[in-house]
Amino acid sequence: MSTEHFDLIVIGSGPGGATLAQRLAPSGKKILILERGDWLERSMDNWDSRKVFIDNLYQAAETWYDQAGKAFHPGLHYFVGGNSKLYGAALFRLRERDFEALPHAGGVSPGWPLKYDVFAPYYEQAERLFHVHGAAGEDPTEPRRAGPYRYPPVSHEPRMQQLADTFARHGLHPFHLPLGILLDEKDGKITPTSAFVRNPFFDGYPSLTNGKADAEVVCINPTLAAYPNVTLLTGAYVARLDTGASGRAVNAVQVERNGGKETYSADIVVVACGALSSALLLLRSASAKHPHGLANGSDQVGRNYIRHNQSVLMAVTREPNDTVFQKTLALSDFYFGAGDWPHPMGLIQMTGKSHADTIRGESLPPWLEWLPEKPFQYLAHHSLDFWLSSEDLPRPENRIRYDGGRVVVEQTDNNMEAHRHLRAKLEALLEPIGAHPHLLQRKLYLGKDIPIGGTAHQAGTARFGPDPKTSVLDLDCKAHELDNLYVADASFFPSIGAVNPTLTIIANALRVADRIAERMGIPTNETPVVEGQP
Repeated sequence: MSTEHFDLIVIGSGPGGATLAQRLAPSGKKILILERGDWLERSMDNWDSRKVFIDNLYQAAETWYDQAGKAFHPGLHYFVGGNSKLYGAALFRLRERDFEALPHAGGVSPGWPLKYDVFAPYYEQAERLFHVHGAAGEDPTEPRRAGPYRYPPVSHEPRMQQLADTFARHGLHPFHLPLGILLDEKDGKITPTSAFVRNPFFDGYPSLTNGKADAEVVCINPTLAAYPNVTLLTGAYVARLDTGASGRAVNAVQVERNGGKETYSADIVVVACGALSSALLLLRSASAKHPHGLANGSDQVGRNYIRHNQSVLMAVTREPNDTVFQKTLALSDFYFGAGDWPHPMGLIQMTGKSHADTIRGESLPPWLEWLPEKPFQYLAHHSLDFWLSSEDLPRPENRIRYDGGRVVVEQTDNNMEAHRHLRAKLEALLEPIGAHPHLLQRKLYLGKDIPIGGTAHQAGTARFGPDPKTSVLDLDCKAHELDNLYVADASFFPSIGAVNPTLTIIANALRVADRIAERMGIPTNETPVVEGQP
Protein backbone atom coordinates (compact mmCIF):
# COMPACT_ATOMS: atom_id res chain seq x y z
CA MET A 1 0.00 0.00 0.00
CA SER A 2 1.40 3.40 -0.93
CA THR A 3 2.20 5.82 1.86
CA GLU A 4 1.93 9.58 1.41
CA HIS A 5 4.66 11.35 3.32
CA PHE A 6 4.38 14.65 5.23
CA ASP A 7 6.77 16.76 7.24
CA LEU A 8 4.34 16.72 10.16
CA ILE A 9 1.21 14.76 11.04
CA VAL A 10 -1.06 16.05 13.81
CA ILE A 11 -3.63 13.57 15.12
CA GLY A 12 -6.59 15.47 16.58
CA SER A 13 -7.94 18.95 15.83
CA GLY A 14 -8.88 20.03 19.36
CA PRO A 15 -7.17 22.90 21.22
CA GLY A 16 -3.79 21.16 21.41
CA GLY A 17 -3.53 19.81 17.88
CA ALA A 18 -5.15 22.79 16.16
CA THR A 19 -2.99 25.29 18.04
CA LEU A 20 0.22 23.43 17.22
CA ALA A 21 -0.70 23.11 13.53
CA GLN A 22 -1.65 26.79 13.35
CA ARG A 23 1.68 27.77 14.89
CA LEU A 24 3.73 25.77 12.39
CA ALA A 25 1.61 26.44 9.30
CA PRO A 26 3.55 29.57 8.16
CA SER A 27 6.72 27.45 7.87
CA GLY A 28 5.59 26.06 4.53
CA LYS A 29 6.12 22.54 5.79
CA LYS A 30 3.72 19.90 4.52
CA ILE A 31 1.29 19.33 7.42
CA LEU A 32 -1.53 16.78 7.69
CA ILE A 33 -4.22 17.03 10.38
CA LEU A 34 -6.22 13.86 11.01
CA GLU A 35 -9.60 14.24 12.71
CA ARG A 36 -11.77 11.22 13.46
CA GLY A 37 -14.95 13.31 13.50
CA ASP A 38 -16.61 15.55 10.97
CA TRP A 39 -17.49 19.24 10.87
CA LEU A 40 -20.15 20.10 13.44
CA GLU A 41 -23.12 21.38 11.51
CA ARG A 42 -24.45 24.82 12.42
CA SER A 43 -28.20 24.46 12.90
CA MET A 44 -30.94 25.38 15.33
CA ASP A 45 -30.26 22.06 17.06
CA ASN A 46 -27.11 23.71 18.42
CA TRP A 47 -29.29 25.65 20.84
CA ASP A 48 -31.92 23.00 21.57
CA SER A 49 -31.43 22.03 25.22
CA ARG A 50 -33.44 18.83 24.89
CA LYS A 51 -31.46 17.58 21.90
CA VAL A 52 -28.11 18.60 23.40
CA PHE A 53 -28.50 17.33 26.96
CA ILE A 54 -31.27 14.74 26.94
CA ASP A 55 -30.89 13.23 23.46
CA ASN A 56 -27.08 13.69 23.61
CA LEU A 57 -27.09 14.76 19.96
CA TYR A 58 -23.39 15.65 19.86
CA GLN A 59 -21.98 13.09 22.27
CA ALA A 60 -19.84 10.29 20.87
CA ALA A 61 -21.83 7.08 20.47
CA GLU A 62 -19.42 4.95 22.43
CA THR A 63 -19.78 2.55 25.33
CA TRP A 64 -16.99 2.20 27.86
CA TYR A 65 -16.90 0.32 31.14
CA ASP A 66 -15.90 1.06 34.72
CA GLN A 67 -13.77 -1.24 36.86
CA ALA A 68 -16.88 -3.13 37.98
CA GLY A 69 -17.90 -3.84 34.40
CA LYS A 70 -20.75 -1.32 34.37
CA ALA A 71 -21.28 0.35 31.00
CA PHE A 72 -21.31 4.13 30.60
CA HIS A 73 -21.17 6.67 27.77
CA PRO A 74 -18.17 9.02 27.97
CA GLY A 75 -18.79 12.72 27.49
CA LEU A 76 -16.63 12.97 24.38
CA HIS A 77 -17.26 14.93 21.19
CA TYR A 78 -15.62 13.93 17.92
CA PHE A 79 -15.68 17.00 15.67
CA VAL A 80 -13.28 19.36 13.97
CA GLY A 81 -12.29 21.46 16.96
CA GLY A 82 -12.65 18.52 19.34
CA ASN A 83 -14.30 18.97 22.70
CA SER A 84 -13.81 22.74 22.45
CA LYS A 85 -16.84 22.87 20.15
CA LEU A 86 -18.99 22.38 23.25
CA TYR A 87 -16.72 23.68 26.00
CA GLY A 88 -17.52 26.55 28.34
CA ALA A 89 -14.55 28.65 27.13
CA ALA A 90 -13.38 29.53 30.66
CA LEU A 91 -9.66 29.99 30.01
CA PHE A 92 -7.61 30.23 33.20
CA ARG A 93 -3.91 30.11 33.86
CA LEU A 94 -2.90 27.57 36.47
CA ARG A 95 -1.86 29.35 39.64
CA GLU A 96 1.89 29.62 40.35
CA ARG A 97 1.52 27.35 43.38
CA ASP A 98 -0.19 24.74 41.19
CA PHE A 99 3.20 24.12 39.59
CA GLU A 100 4.73 23.30 42.99
CA ALA A 101 4.18 20.31 45.26
CA LEU A 102 1.02 21.32 47.15
CA PRO A 103 -0.34 19.55 50.25
CA HIS A 104 -4.07 18.78 50.19
CA ALA A 105 -6.36 17.19 52.74
CA GLY A 106 -6.28 14.01 50.63
CA GLY A 107 -2.55 13.94 49.86
CA VAL A 108 0.04 15.92 47.94
CA SER A 109 -0.43 17.28 44.45
CA PRO A 110 2.94 16.71 42.74
CA GLY A 111 5.07 19.55 41.46
CA TRP A 112 5.74 20.09 37.76
CA PRO A 113 9.26 19.61 36.37
CA LEU A 114 8.85 22.98 34.61
CA LYS A 115 7.46 25.89 36.61
CA TYR A 116 5.16 28.79 35.90
CA ASP A 117 7.87 31.05 34.50
CA VAL A 118 8.35 28.68 31.54
CA PHE A 119 4.65 28.76 30.67
CA ALA A 120 3.95 32.45 31.40
CA PRO A 121 4.89 33.86 27.96
CA TYR A 122 2.95 31.10 26.25
CA TYR A 123 -0.09 31.80 28.42
CA GLU A 124 0.04 35.38 27.16
CA GLN A 125 0.16 34.21 23.54
CA ALA A 126 -2.61 31.67 24.18
CA GLU A 127 -4.88 34.34 25.65
CA ARG A 128 -4.31 36.53 22.60
CA LEU A 129 -4.91 33.69 20.15
CA PHE A 130 -8.14 32.53 21.82
CA HIS A 131 -9.51 36.05 22.41
CA VAL A 132 -9.60 35.76 26.19
CA HIS A 133 -11.60 38.57 27.79
CA GLY A 134 -10.66 39.32 31.38
CA ALA A 135 -9.68 41.90 33.99
CA ALA A 136 -6.16 41.55 35.37
CA GLY A 137 -5.79 42.15 39.10
CA GLU A 138 -9.30 41.16 40.22
CA ASP A 139 -8.61 37.48 40.93
CA PRO A 140 -6.76 37.21 44.29
CA THR A 141 -5.02 33.98 43.23
CA GLU A 142 -4.14 35.10 39.70
CA PRO A 143 -0.49 34.38 38.82
CA ARG A 144 1.95 37.10 37.80
CA ARG A 145 1.26 38.63 34.39
CA ALA A 146 3.34 40.71 32.00
CA GLY A 147 0.36 42.99 31.33
CA PRO A 148 -3.41 43.26 31.09
CA TYR A 149 -5.66 41.08 28.97
CA ARG A 150 -5.82 42.25 25.37
CA TYR A 151 -9.63 41.99 25.44
CA PRO A 152 -11.72 43.65 28.19
CA PRO A 153 -13.85 41.58 30.57
CA VAL A 154 -17.36 40.57 29.61
CA SER A 155 -19.65 42.93 31.49
CA HIS A 156 -22.01 41.62 34.15
CA GLU A 157 -25.73 41.82 33.55
CA PRO A 158 -27.66 43.41 36.47
CA ARG A 159 -28.33 40.20 38.43
CA MET A 160 -24.68 39.10 38.11
CA GLN A 161 -23.49 42.54 39.20
CA GLN A 162 -25.83 42.33 42.19
CA LEU A 163 -24.39 38.90 43.02
CA ALA A 164 -20.83 40.22 42.73
CA ASP A 165 -21.67 43.14 45.02
CA THR A 166 -23.21 40.78 47.58
CA PHE A 167 -20.10 38.58 47.58
CA ALA A 168 -17.90 41.66 47.99
CA ARG A 169 -19.94 42.89 50.97
CA HIS A 170 -19.22 39.56 52.64
CA GLY A 171 -15.48 40.04 52.31
CA LEU A 172 -14.98 38.00 49.15
CA HIS A 173 -13.23 38.97 45.92
CA PRO A 174 -15.49 38.19 42.94
CA PHE A 175 -13.86 38.64 39.56
CA HIS A 176 -14.79 38.59 35.91
CA LEU A 177 -14.45 35.10 34.48
CA PRO A 178 -11.77 34.94 31.75
CA LEU A 179 -13.66 33.85 28.65
CA GLY A 180 -12.56 32.92 25.14
CA ILE A 181 -15.26 34.46 22.97
CA LEU A 182 -15.32 36.53 19.79
CA LEU A 183 -17.04 39.45 21.44
CA ASP A 184 -17.08 43.08 20.42
CA GLU A 185 -18.75 45.04 23.21
CA LYS A 186 -18.93 48.79 23.78
CA ASP A 187 -20.25 50.19 27.07
CA GLY A 188 -21.89 46.88 27.90
CA LYS A 189 -23.65 46.60 24.54
CA ILE A 190 -22.89 44.10 21.79
CA THR A 191 -21.89 45.78 18.53
CA PRO A 192 -23.74 44.83 15.31
CA THR A 193 -20.64 43.09 13.93
CA SER A 194 -19.85 40.96 16.99
CA ALA A 195 -19.69 37.21 16.25
CA PHE A 196 -20.71 36.49 19.85
CA VAL A 197 -24.13 37.55 21.08
CA ARG A 198 -25.41 37.12 24.60
CA ASN A 199 -27.38 33.92 24.78
CA PRO A 200 -28.28 31.28 27.41
CA PHE A 201 -26.95 28.41 25.26
CA PHE A 202 -23.25 28.30 26.02
CA ASP A 203 -21.85 25.67 28.40
CA GLY A 204 -22.19 22.34 26.66
CA TYR A 205 -23.68 23.84 23.49
CA PRO A 206 -22.06 24.46 20.11
CA SER A 207 -22.09 28.10 19.07
CA LEU A 208 -24.69 28.77 16.40
CA THR A 209 -23.02 32.10 15.55
CA ASN A 210 -19.41 30.83 15.71
CA GLY A 211 -18.93 33.31 18.53
CA LYS A 212 -17.16 30.87 20.83
CA ALA A 213 -13.36 30.87 20.50
CA ASP A 214 -13.08 27.15 19.85
CA ALA A 215 -10.24 25.37 18.07
CA GLU A 216 -12.06 25.19 14.75
CA VAL A 217 -13.05 28.86 14.60
CA VAL A 218 -9.79 30.29 15.95
CA CYS A 219 -7.22 27.90 14.49
CA ILE A 220 -8.45 25.40 11.90
CA ASN A 221 -10.59 27.61 9.66
CA PRO A 222 -8.14 30.52 9.27
CA THR A 223 -5.18 28.15 8.92
CA LEU A 224 -6.80 26.16 6.10
CA ALA A 225 -7.81 29.40 4.39
CA ALA A 226 -4.33 30.93 4.56
CA TYR A 227 -1.93 28.00 4.13
CA PRO A 228 -2.31 25.51 1.26
CA ASN A 229 0.51 23.41 2.77
CA VAL A 230 -1.93 22.30 5.50
CA THR A 231 -4.37 19.46 4.79
CA LEU A 232 -7.23 18.33 7.03
CA LEU A 233 -8.86 14.92 6.67
CA THR A 234 -12.12 14.31 8.53
CA GLY A 235 -13.61 10.95 9.40
CA ALA A 236 -10.02 9.75 9.78
CA TYR A 237 -9.75 7.35 12.72
CA VAL A 238 -6.13 6.50 13.53
CA ALA A 239 -6.18 2.80 14.32
CA ARG A 240 -2.53 2.53 15.33
CA LEU A 241 0.98 3.89 14.97
CA ASP A 242 3.65 1.56 13.61
CA THR A 243 7.38 1.76 14.16
CA GLY A 244 10.31 0.51 12.12
CA ALA A 245 12.58 -2.39 13.01
CA SER A 246 14.42 -0.37 15.65
CA GLY A 247 11.22 0.65 17.39
CA ARG A 248 12.64 4.13 17.81
CA ALA A 249 10.45 6.08 15.37
CA VAL A 250 6.89 6.08 14.09
CA ASN A 251 7.10 5.23 10.39
CA ALA A 252 3.42 4.63 9.58
CA VAL A 253 0.11 6.11 10.72
CA GLN A 254 -2.65 3.62 10.01
CA VAL A 255 -5.97 5.34 9.26
CA GLU A 256 -9.49 4.01 8.74
CA ARG A 257 -11.54 6.38 6.58
CA ASN A 258 -14.61 6.05 4.37
CA GLY A 259 -14.72 2.31 4.96
CA GLY A 260 -11.15 1.80 3.76
CA LYS A 261 -7.63 1.79 5.15
CA GLU A 262 -5.01 4.42 4.41
CA THR A 263 -1.40 4.81 5.48
CA TYR A 264 0.52 8.03 6.03
CA SER A 265 3.97 8.83 7.31
CA ALA A 266 5.80 11.91 8.55
CA ASP A 267 9.13 13.08 9.88
CA ILE A 268 7.33 14.07 13.08
CA VAL A 269 4.03 12.76 14.47
CA VAL A 270 2.05 14.66 17.12
CA VAL A 271 -0.72 12.93 19.08
CA ALA A 272 -3.39 15.33 20.35
CA CYS A 273 -6.57 13.27 20.66
CA GLY A 274 -7.38 14.28 24.24
CA ALA A 275 -5.86 12.61 27.29
CA LEU A 276 -8.12 9.57 27.21
CA SER A 277 -8.08 8.91 23.47
CA SER A 278 -4.36 9.61 23.15
CA ALA A 279 -3.61 7.00 25.79
CA LEU A 280 -5.84 4.51 23.99
CA LEU A 281 -4.02 5.14 20.70
CA LEU A 282 -0.65 4.47 22.32
CA LEU A 283 -1.94 1.34 24.02
CA ARG A 284 -3.44 -0.18 20.86
CA SER A 285 -0.17 0.53 19.02
CA ALA A 286 1.60 -2.24 20.93
CA SER A 287 4.20 -4.21 18.98
CA ALA A 288 7.11 -6.59 19.54
CA LYS A 289 9.34 -3.62 20.37
CA HIS A 290 6.65 -2.02 22.53
CA PRO A 291 4.72 -4.98 23.97
CA HIS A 292 2.78 -2.94 26.54
CA GLY A 293 1.89 -0.10 24.20
CA LEU A 294 3.82 2.54 22.32
CA ALA A 295 6.07 4.67 24.57
CA ASN A 296 4.95 2.61 27.57
CA GLY A 297 8.15 1.13 28.92
CA SER A 298 7.39 2.95 32.17
CA ASP A 299 3.90 1.36 32.40
CA GLN A 300 2.56 4.89 32.89
CA VAL A 301 0.51 5.26 29.68
CA GLY A 302 -3.15 5.57 30.69
CA ARG A 303 -2.31 5.96 34.37
CA ASN A 304 -2.61 8.99 36.67
CA TYR A 305 -5.89 10.01 35.02
CA ILE A 306 -7.17 13.26 36.53
CA ARG A 307 -10.28 15.29 35.65
CA HIS A 308 -11.34 17.43 38.66
CA ASN A 309 -13.92 16.77 41.31
CA GLN A 310 -16.76 18.89 40.05
CA SER A 311 -20.40 19.71 40.60
CA VAL A 312 -22.95 21.78 38.75
CA LEU A 313 -25.29 23.23 41.36
CA MET A 314 -28.49 25.21 41.03
CA ALA A 315 -29.71 27.61 43.70
CA VAL A 316 -33.37 28.62 43.57
CA THR A 317 -33.82 32.29 44.44
CA ARG A 318 -36.86 34.25 45.58
CA GLU A 319 -36.50 36.83 42.83
CA PRO A 320 -36.32 35.96 39.13
CA ASN A 321 -32.99 35.78 37.39
CA ASP A 322 -33.44 37.47 34.02
CA THR A 323 -29.78 37.16 33.08
CA VAL A 324 -29.28 36.08 29.49
CA PHE A 325 -25.55 35.30 29.64
CA GLN A 326 -24.78 34.26 33.20
CA LYS A 327 -21.20 33.00 32.82
CA THR A 328 -19.28 36.15 33.79
CA LEU A 329 -18.43 35.73 37.49
CA ALA A 330 -16.09 33.58 39.61
CA LEU A 331 -14.72 33.25 43.17
CA SER A 332 -11.26 31.95 44.05
CA ASP A 333 -11.18 33.01 47.71
CA PHE A 334 -11.19 29.38 48.84
CA TYR A 335 -8.81 28.07 46.19
CA PHE A 336 -5.93 27.53 48.61
CA GLY A 337 -7.99 27.26 51.80
CA ALA A 338 -9.65 29.49 54.37
CA GLY A 339 -9.23 30.47 58.00
CA ASP A 340 -11.49 27.68 59.23
CA TRP A 341 -10.02 24.99 56.92
CA PRO A 342 -6.44 25.44 55.73
CA HIS A 343 -6.43 22.99 52.82
CA PRO A 344 -7.06 23.90 49.17
CA MET A 345 -10.74 23.74 48.22
CA GLY A 346 -11.07 24.97 44.66
CA LEU A 347 -12.92 27.37 42.39
CA ILE A 348 -16.53 28.57 42.21
CA GLN A 349 -17.73 29.98 38.91
CA MET A 350 -21.02 30.73 37.29
CA THR A 351 -22.11 28.42 34.52
CA GLY A 352 -24.74 28.55 31.79
CA LYS A 353 -28.37 29.07 32.75
CA SER A 354 -30.53 26.07 33.57
CA HIS A 355 -33.30 25.33 31.09
CA ALA A 356 -36.71 23.86 31.80
CA ASP A 357 -36.14 20.85 29.54
CA THR A 358 -32.91 19.86 31.25
CA ILE A 359 -34.34 20.32 34.74
CA ARG A 360 -37.23 18.09 33.70
CA GLY A 361 -34.69 15.37 32.95
CA GLU A 362 -33.28 15.43 36.49
CA SER A 363 -34.31 13.40 39.49
CA LEU A 364 -35.51 16.24 41.68
CA PRO A 365 -34.85 16.07 45.46
CA PRO A 366 -37.65 15.90 48.04
CA TRP A 367 -37.20 19.49 49.17
CA LEU A 368 -38.73 20.64 45.87
CA GLU A 369 -42.03 18.91 46.60
CA TRP A 370 -43.41 22.18 47.93
CA LEU A 371 -43.55 23.32 44.31
CA PRO A 372 -46.72 21.78 42.82
CA GLU A 373 -46.47 19.79 39.61
CA LYS A 374 -42.75 20.40 39.24
CA PRO A 375 -42.88 23.82 37.55
CA PHE A 376 -39.69 23.54 35.55
CA GLN A 377 -40.06 26.95 33.91
CA TYR A 378 -40.29 28.54 37.36
CA LEU A 379 -37.16 26.78 38.55
CA ALA A 380 -35.22 27.79 35.46
CA HIS A 381 -36.37 31.41 35.75
CA HIS A 382 -35.39 31.61 39.43
CA SER A 383 -32.10 29.73 39.27
CA LEU A 384 -28.52 30.77 39.86
CA ASP A 385 -26.18 28.15 38.43
CA PHE A 386 -22.71 27.40 39.76
CA TRP A 387 -19.84 25.19 38.65
CA LEU A 388 -17.57 23.98 41.46
CA SER A 389 -14.15 22.45 40.72
CA SER A 390 -11.75 20.93 43.21
CA GLU A 391 -8.47 19.20 42.53
CA ASP A 392 -8.36 15.43 42.33
CA LEU A 393 -4.94 13.93 42.87
CA PRO A 394 -3.11 11.70 40.38
CA ARG A 395 -3.13 8.05 41.36
CA PRO A 396 -1.49 5.29 39.26
CA GLU A 397 -4.54 3.10 39.78
CA ASN A 398 -6.82 5.73 38.21
CA ARG A 399 -6.37 4.82 34.59
CA ILE A 400 -7.78 4.04 31.16
CA ARG A 401 -6.91 0.72 29.53
CA TYR A 402 -8.11 -1.95 27.15
CA ASP A 403 -9.62 -5.23 28.28
CA GLY A 404 -9.65 -7.10 25.01
CA GLY A 405 -11.66 -4.81 22.75
CA ARG A 406 -13.40 -3.03 25.63
CA VAL A 407 -12.28 0.32 26.99
CA VAL A 408 -12.12 0.33 30.78
CA VAL A 409 -11.81 3.43 32.95
CA GLU A 410 -10.76 2.75 36.53
CA GLN A 411 -11.64 5.84 38.52
CA THR A 412 -11.81 6.09 42.29
CA ASP A 413 -12.62 9.56 43.60
CA ASN A 414 -10.15 11.13 46.01
CA ASN A 415 -9.69 14.40 47.91
CA MET A 416 -13.48 14.71 48.12
CA GLU A 417 -13.35 16.35 51.54
CA ALA A 418 -12.04 19.47 49.80
CA HIS A 419 -15.01 19.44 47.44
CA ARG A 420 -17.47 19.05 50.32
CA HIS A 421 -15.92 22.03 52.08
CA LEU A 422 -16.14 24.11 48.90
CA ARG A 423 -19.81 23.23 48.54
CA ALA A 424 -20.38 24.20 52.19
CA LYS A 425 -18.79 27.59 51.49
CA LEU A 426 -21.28 28.16 48.69
CA GLU A 427 -24.20 26.96 50.81
CA ALA A 428 -23.24 29.50 53.49
CA LEU A 429 -23.73 32.23 50.90
CA LEU A 430 -27.23 31.14 49.83
CA GLU A 431 -29.12 33.23 52.38
CA PRO A 432 -27.23 36.46 51.58
CA ILE A 433 -27.96 36.03 47.88
CA GLY A 434 -31.66 35.38 48.54
CA ALA A 435 -31.71 31.67 47.69
CA HIS A 436 -33.46 28.64 49.15
CA PRO A 437 -31.06 27.05 51.70
CA HIS A 438 -30.52 23.95 49.56
CA LEU A 439 -28.68 23.31 46.33
CA LEU A 440 -29.91 21.12 43.50
CA GLN A 441 -27.12 19.10 41.96
CA ARG A 442 -27.32 19.17 38.16
CA LYS A 443 -26.25 15.77 36.89
CA LEU A 444 -27.58 16.03 33.36
CA TYR A 445 -25.22 18.83 32.45
CA LEU A 446 -22.12 16.66 32.68
CA GLY A 447 -23.80 13.51 31.41
CA LYS A 448 -26.06 11.09 33.16
CA ASP A 449 -23.24 9.68 35.30
CA ILE A 450 -20.92 12.43 36.51
CA PRO A 451 -18.58 10.20 38.53
CA ILE A 452 -17.27 8.27 35.52
CA GLY A 453 -18.82 9.77 32.38
CA GLY A 454 -17.82 13.38 33.03
CA THR A 455 -14.65 13.69 30.95
CA ALA A 456 -14.64 17.40 30.11
CA HIS A 457 -11.43 18.11 32.06
CA GLN A 458 -9.50 14.93 31.20
CA ALA A 459 -5.75 15.06 31.80
CA GLY A 460 -2.72 13.21 33.02
CA THR A 461 -2.53 9.88 31.15
CA ALA A 462 1.00 10.37 29.73
CA ARG A 463 2.75 12.67 32.17
CA PHE A 464 5.96 14.48 31.29
CA GLY A 465 9.15 14.41 33.34
CA PRO A 466 12.92 13.95 33.20
CA ASP A 467 12.94 10.27 34.21
CA PRO A 468 11.86 7.68 31.59
CA LYS A 469 11.15 5.22 34.39
CA THR A 470 8.38 7.36 35.90
CA SER A 471 7.10 9.41 32.95
CA VAL A 472 6.04 8.90 29.34
CA LEU A 473 7.22 12.20 27.83
CA ASP A 474 10.33 14.30 28.23
CA LEU A 475 10.19 18.00 29.08
CA ASP A 476 9.51 18.89 25.43
CA CYS A 477 6.57 16.44 25.43
CA LYS A 478 8.44 14.05 23.13
CA ALA A 479 8.05 10.38 24.01
CA HIS A 480 11.14 9.19 25.88
CA GLU A 481 11.28 6.01 23.83
CA LEU A 482 10.70 7.44 20.35
CA ASP A 483 12.61 9.99 18.33
CA ASN A 484 9.74 11.56 16.40
CA LEU A 485 6.58 11.22 18.54
CA TYR A 486 5.16 14.13 20.54
CA VAL A 487 1.97 14.58 22.58
CA ALA A 488 0.21 17.97 22.63
CA ASP A 489 -2.92 17.66 24.77
CA ALA A 490 -3.54 17.44 28.52
CA SER A 491 -1.99 13.98 28.75
CA PHE A 492 1.29 15.56 29.89
CA PHE A 493 -0.17 17.16 33.06
CA PRO A 494 1.44 15.88 36.31
CA SER A 495 -1.42 17.57 38.23
CA ILE A 496 -4.45 19.62 37.27
CA GLY A 497 -5.01 22.32 39.89
CA ALA A 498 -8.63 23.41 40.21
CA VAL A 499 -9.05 25.66 37.17
CA ASN A 500 -10.21 24.66 33.70
CA PRO A 501 -7.25 23.05 31.86
CA THR A 502 -7.78 24.26 28.28
CA LEU A 503 -5.61 27.40 28.38
CA THR A 504 -2.70 25.33 29.70
CA ILE A 505 -3.22 22.86 26.83
CA ILE A 506 -3.09 25.74 24.33
CA ALA A 507 -0.05 27.37 25.96
CA ASN A 508 1.85 24.08 26.05
CA ALA A 509 0.96 23.34 22.42
CA LEU A 510 2.55 26.65 21.47
CA ARG A 511 5.63 25.72 23.50
CA VAL A 512 5.89 22.27 21.93
CA ALA A 513 5.41 23.78 18.47
CA ASP A 514 8.39 26.03 19.12
CA ARG A 515 10.51 23.03 20.11
CA ILE A 516 9.45 21.20 16.94
CA ALA A 517 10.20 24.31 14.87
CA GLU A 518 13.72 24.45 16.32
CA ARG A 519 14.19 20.79 15.49
CA MET A 520 12.96 21.33 11.90
CA GLY A 521 15.17 24.39 11.48
CA ILE A 522 12.35 26.87 10.94
CA PRO A 523 11.74 30.21 12.72
CA THR A 524 9.02 30.27 15.35
CA ASN A 525 5.84 32.17 14.64
CA GLU A 526 4.73 34.16 17.64
CA THR A 527 2.03 36.02 15.71
CA PRO A 528 -1.26 34.12 15.80
CA VAL A 529 -3.09 33.57 12.53
CA VAL A 530 -6.15 35.32 13.95
CA GLU A 531 -5.63 38.72 15.55
CA GLY A 532 -9.09 40.24 15.23
CA GLN A 533 -12.58 39.07 14.56
CA PRO A 534 -12.59 36.34 11.86
